[in-house]
Amino acid sequence: MSKLIIGVDVGGTFTDLVAIDASGHTTFAKAPSTPQDQSIGVMAGLDELARRLGLSRAAMLAVTQRLVHGTTVATNALLERKGAKVALLTTEGHRDVLEMREGLKPNRYDLRSPPPEPLVPRELRFGVRERMRPNGEVSTPLDERSLGQAIAAIRAAGVTSVAICFLHSYRNPAHEIAAAERVARELPDVSVSRSSDVLPQIKEYERVSTTVVNAYVGPIVRRYLMRLESRLREAGLAGSLFIILSHGGMAPVEEAARLAAATVLSGPAGGMAGCRRCAEMLGLPDLVAFDMGGTSTDISLITDGAMSLSADGSLAGQRIALRSLDIASIAAGGGSIAAVDAGGIFRVGPESAGAVPGPACYGQGGDAPAVTDANVVLGYLDAKAFMGSKRPLDRAAAEAAVDRVAATLGIDRTQAATGIFRLVNMKMADGIRLMTLRRGVDPRRFALLSFGGAAGLHAVEIARELDIARVIVPTTASVLSAWGMLTSDLRYEASRTHFETGARSTAAEVREIFSDLETRTVERLKGWFDGPIATERSAEMRYGEQIFEIDVPLSDVDLDSEKLIAEIEDRFHRRHEELYTYASRDQEVVFVNARVAAVGKVSAGTVKEKLAGSGAPSVPRATRQAWLGKWREVPVHALDDLQPDEALQGPAIIEAETTTVVIGAGDSLIVNGLGWLDIRVARKA
Repeated sequence: MSKLIIGVDVGGTFTDLVAIDASGHTTFAKAPSTPQDQSIGVMAGLDELARRLGLSRAAMLAVTQRLVHGTTVATNALLERKGAKVALLTTEGHRDVLEMREGLKPNRYDLRSPPPEPLVPRELRFGVRERMRPNGEVSTPLDERSLGQAIAAIRAAGVTSVAICFLHSYRNPAHEIAAAERVARELPDVSVSRSSDVLPQIKEYERVSTTVVNAYVGPIVRRYLMRLESRLREAGLAGSLFIILSHGGMAPVEEAARLAAATVLSGPAGGMAGCRRCAEMLGLPDLVAFDMGGTSTDISLITDGAMSLSADGSLAGQRIALRSLDIASIAAGGGSIAAVDAGGIFRVGPESAGAVPGPACYGQGGDAPAVTDANVVLGYLDAKAFMGSKRPLDRAAAEAAVDRVAATLGIDRTQAATGIFRLVNMKMADGIRLMTLRRGVDPRRFALLSFGGAAGLHAVEIARELDIARVIVPTTASVLSAWGMLTSDLRYEASRTHFETGARSTAAEVREIFSDLETRTVERLKGWFDGPIATERSAEMRYGEQIFEIDVPLSDVDLDSEKLIAEIEDRFHRRHEELYTYASRDQEVVFVNARVAAVGKVSAGTVKEKLAGSGAPSVPRATRQAWLGKWREVPVHALDDLQPDEALQGPAIIEAETTTVVIGAGDSLIVNGLGWLDIRVARKA
């Protein structure tokens, strides 16, 4: 057996697995996710993947060079508020920064809505007597008595994790390091996160919040990753285990456990890496990434072939200022539940049936009507053939669930199912509008890349709603996040704040900062990786009167240029104009944070093109009654039967073992050389 690389993505409903061998042959599998312990579902998925490869699990893992994993452990801990019991050590007088936030709440004009509840209650936030000046000089030495009292209170409270964030520690971390060492000595079983390690940057609230999130999810992520690694090694994994981080790069287990807050977008980040690879393979630089799974939909953009990174992230009301891919997550998926609220309003989501009990049609005890139930009722999903007939659906249960909503609304079953389908489509179309139109981007110049197990059922209608003319569905659509993880590079980022009030940065200062950061990041990455390493530079900058920075790529700027500062400032003006349509070239430009990423390029594996068949068009394997404005007998094609260059006219349903694609009347598709579906969408009537 040739060497393998394996990607594993844990979703809300299914765990997806992809294996690619040296020849480019791709095998994928799915297993139900196990929220109580995700590693159980991972191991079950590996068993199924091995079966499909004709190997034992041990034999498969023995030839695996690299296993890359995306996890939702941190995400779920935040969303469900099931993280560690955290205490915060901060500078005396600053214990309420976490609660005051930036004086803002998510809906600032809603006077009745409370701000999100802090992850650390006030009684577990302790002020320590110490202070650094903004330039890193000691104003008040660290008071050991004050620190000792805080540690005693932490011990008495039964805290399991401690976040340490002292004022201006990004300039001088000495006090944080000393405090962390003492906590570790006196409370050896308690996890410790310090801001100068997690996010050594200016802006106190962002540092405090990010460090607290890291402390909150850190122990859970570490336990999970250690348990998973132990199980994999015992099962025979010979190669490396890497974890996808929110910025789309991967890192070893120890690094992911240290910076656990960087795993909150682990799974979606793998999907975006896969989208970038798709853009390269298709020669389409502009794509809307549309990933619809069982519990949520993730939306992002590939623009000019590149993914967008942002340090403006948040989840469950908690600010996470680590750099991550710019992804919008919407509570809309195959498991989203339809209901009529107390005011008689028909809605879909945000509640989800999840993996257990799942939609009513799963036959696991759920009785609430979900989007998947509507798709069964409308004839889009074949109840008998779901998951390659390995997990048949209960059509009667789906109909009964939809009937209950229909009775409440006083409409028939088909109208209720159609309403569920349309409502969830509108919700997802609005998510795409948020990522495009609200940012001044015209979605009509993009193609929609559809992936995730449920996306193919909805993608064409969503594209029609947005006047997007082209939809691409890869053969790996249902497992694209897992496949995309195999295209990710190793990545380690470091940043440094360089900000002096009223002082303009000099070329010498900028050169010194970037040189130091490049040395640090490259040396760190060499500890994980012995291949070629590239570096990426950027800076967070703003106009003098602004309070928020924008990220300016600087990788191709010549640091030895005599006009270095002028060139960097010109890049900032141009980037500001791209984002906000104007630039104020007569205003002061402030250089706030320098950032360098060291990137270890790994082989993504080859992708095998699908061999052309006889040239004769494929024959539908069946027809099925489906609702397309009226009940119609629609031809059903097997995705595996379609040949490169084959064309089909809608309406049609294309089925694979793990996904289904629906195209309407007037739509057409052609199969490209990879066997992927390239759909041309008829305009909305």
